[in-house]
Amino acid sequence: MSPTAAGVLFKLASTIAFAIMLTLIKLVSGRVPPGEMLFFRSFFGIVPVVVYLAALGVFPSSLATRRPLGHVRRSLVGTASMFCWFTAVAYLPLPDATAISYSGPLFGVCLAALLLHERVRAFRWAAVGIGFLGVLIVLSEQMGDFGMALQGGRSIGAACALASAMLGAVAAVTVRELTATETTGAIVFYFLACGSAFSFVTLPFGWVVPSLADAAMLIVAGLFGGIGQVLMTQSYRLAEASVIAPFDYINMIWIVIISYLVFGDVPTAAVIAGSLVVIASGVFVVWRERRLGILEAKAKARSADTPT
Repeated sequence: MSPTAAGVLFKLASTIAFAIMLTLIKLVSGRVPPGEMLFFRSFFGIVPVVVYLAALGVFPSSLATRRPLGHVRRSLVGTASMFCWFTAVAYLPLPDATAISYSGPLFGVCLAALLLHERVRAFRWAAVGIGFLGVLIVLSEQMGDFGMALQGGRSIGAACALASAMLGAVAAVTVRELTATETTGAIVFYFLACGSAFSFVTLPFGWVVPSLADAAMLIVAGLFGGIGQVLMTQSYRLAEASVIAPFDYINMIWIVIISYLVFGDVPTAAVIAGSLVVIASGVFVVWRERRLGILEAKAKARSADTPT
């Protein structure tokens, strides 16, 4: 099997692991507050990551860092994103929340242009604009009960899902900055470690003593989250990011199947239509970036071969 094919398989396995994690989070969301779920997800997610690093023979050496404050900044944003995500899952059917979360790469393009000063051409801006139209289609399904927001309705979930996507895009930018000096293992480990610590900020706002069943589901959710992180990391070690990234959207298939079998949720026509638009625009953005990367590499090769 080629490394690229193996990378794709690892990526697909990671989407299944994350779907299982999300299902378990959804199952306990009515009884356990988001901050407490965040703790279990982060703390127990460290275990598979440490095992993975130890298996590679790079633990604890790979945790050495020259930018501790950079990790703290990345973790603050990423933890806030995860908190909003778990809150969204508590209020929305999983397919709806997942569809809105797919707007993250679209925000990422905007932030890359604004913060990293990357050149974004017209084709990508057009794809981003179309993608946001798809997000609006999905949001239109959720915002009808905005008047019930104080009592907790789908509008709260939609707002939190959108906030999670935006914060996730900011976190992605901070990760790109950290990769210049930090290892992947360090970035993941410190994110989960900081997330475990930051979750205690929500302790005064109603943590509960979970039942044995809920505690078991939360622990398993954390473990599957860590396993998904390891599988995803391995996929990017074996194949190019531009090849792997579109397979993120396969997650929607597992989410729809699990939501129907476990919760009896069926996505509406608006959610399906909006999801397809967002996914199509996201895949185009990835394909366009890959194409431009190939053209730039060829241009550099030609300039290097040109005698001076």
